This record gives sequence, C-alpha cells and structure tokens, in this order.
Amino acid sequence: CSQANDLIEASSCVDALVTFSGSLRKVAIKVSKVCSDLRLLSSGPRCGFGEITLPAAAPGSSIMPGKINPVIPEVVNQVCFQVMGTDHVIATASEAAQLQLNVFEPVIVYNLLNNLDLMRNGLDTLREKCVDGVVADEDRCASLVNGSIGIVTNLMPLLGYKRATAVAKEALDTNIPVATVAARYVDASVIEKALDPRNMT
Repeated sequence: CSQANDLIEASSCVDALVTFSGSLRKVAIKVSKVCSDLRLLSSGPRCGFGEITLPAAAPGSSIMPGKINPVIPEVVNQVCFQVMGTDHVIATASEAAQLQLNVFEPVIVYNLLNNLDLMRNGLDTLREKCVDGVVADEDRCASLVNGSIGIVTNLMPLLGYKRATAVAKEALDTNIPVATVAARYVDASVIEKALDPRNMT
C-alpha cells in the first residue's frame, strides 16, 4: 500500500474500491454462469441433459432417490449472488459521500474484504469438491451429437443448401438420423467422414 497522492480526494472518493468491487462482481457473474451450466449439464438422471456427472457431495435427493444434486454449484451460485448484491452496497455507500468526506468507508471495506473471502473460499470449494471430479458421459454426448439435426450444416458443401435443408426436415419429421437420410445422395463413407464430430470441431 502507498499513501494517496491527493488526501482530500481520498477522503471523499473511494473510486479505487468501487472499481475493485466491480471487478470482483464481474468474476462472480462469470463463476455463477459456470455453476449454472454445471447444474444444467448434469441434470437428470433420465429427463435432463445428463452430459456430465458431478461428484456426489451429499447423500442424494430427498425427493428423488438416486439423483445426485448439484449442491456445490448451488452453494457457489449463492456465494456469487452475495458478492453481486454487496457490490451494490459498496456502490451506494460510495455515492453517499458528501462534499469532502465519505463516512461510509467502514461498510465499503467490510463488504469488500468479506467478498474477497467468499469468492476465494467458493472457488476453492468449487474446484476441489466439484470441477476436479466432473466426468463426461461419453455415450450420452455422442448420442446427442449424432442425433442432432444441426450437424446437417456440415453437409452443405456436399449436398447444397436446398438438399441439406430437405435432409434436415426429413430427419426431423421421421426421427431418422441425418447421416442415414443423407446417404441417399452421397456415399455413406463420405457422409461418415463429414459428420465425424472430431472433424467438425
């Protein structure tokens, strides 16, 4: 730390703390979004996305035996909500300064230090008790990719736009895989190579 160049400004203006709190809020927003994605991608076990499995951090669901609740992402979501909310407290306390004095620095500093602790502990918990143990359900992911209608876009250079659109519509209407429908127009081995997810990514 170093002394402010202008002590009068430092007595009334806490812009540096507001800026730092805003940066922490941005981190909280991003982390909360990641946690929401983890919850969605692990939803199931039968009716959700089910693309990943999270480590079991609790005995299970109280209303659905066998279900692994995403308790760690939920905890960290709440940490992030708290940080986002108290960023507003910090901004409001900064705005409430009058003339050459901000008497609300205690609530600003208290919330800022508390938010730092919350985010540090939340991120450590998320990594140790969730992210390190995430497992992709490869069969489920492959099934979703291969059953997707969107993969038809990779066939447009081979089939042209109109025919690719017709393939997509028929696949959607009949529940027949895109590759099977498209194989009527182009050799199946060519289709297989074009629709290989590794080639598409």
